[in-house]
Amino acid sequence: MADKKPRAKAAKPLDRDAARKRRLAPLRTPNALGEDAVRDISAELNALLADTLALYLKTKNFHWHMWGPSFRDYHLLLDEQGDQIYATVDPIAERVRKLGGTTLRSTGHAARLQRLADNDADFVTPQDMLAELREDNQRLAGYMRATHALCDEYGDVATASLLEVWIDEAERRTWFLFESARTA
Repeated sequence: MADKKPRAKAAKPLDRDAARKRRLAPLRTPNALGEDAVRDISAELNALLADTLALYLKTKNFHWHMWGPSFRDYHLLLDEQGDQIYATVDPIAERVRKLGGTTLRSTGHAARLQRLADNDADFVTPQDMLAELREDNQRLAGYMRATHALCDEYGDVATASLLEVWIDEAERRTWFLFESARTA
C-alpha cells in the first residue's frame, strides 16, 4: 500500500473587503509634517533623484570615455566621484518613502524630471568633460540648497541634514574638477 502524504489544511477564504482595502491602501508613511510638506518635499527630492541619476550616468560615461595624457588620474577621479554620487541614490529615494511620498518608478519618469542635460556626444575632450561635470555638480548643489530652503519652511530637519552632507560632497566634487582642469 502506497504511503499517503498528509494533506495540507485548506487556507481560510480571504475576506474580500479586507483584501481590497489592503490593495488600495496608499503607500503613505505616517509623519508629523503634513500633506503639503510631504507633497512638496517629495516632489523636490524626486527631481534631485532624477538629477543625481543623470549626473551619475554622465560621470560614468566620461569615466569610460576618458583619454589623453592624464587618463589615469581623470579616470580614477571620475570613478571615485561616480561612486559617491551613486551612494546618494538610495538614501534620497528612501527619504521620499520615509516622508510618505512615492518615488521614481522608471527611467522614463526620471528623464521627465531631470534638469541636468545628458551628453550623448560621440567625442568630448577631457577638459570639456571636466568642465561639464563641474558645472553639473554646481547646479546640483544649487538645487539641493533650494530643496534645503523648502525643508526649512516645513521644519523637516532630517531631510535638511542629509542635504547638508550632499551639498558638501557636490562642492568637493566641483572643487576637484576645477583644480584638475586648471593649467599652469
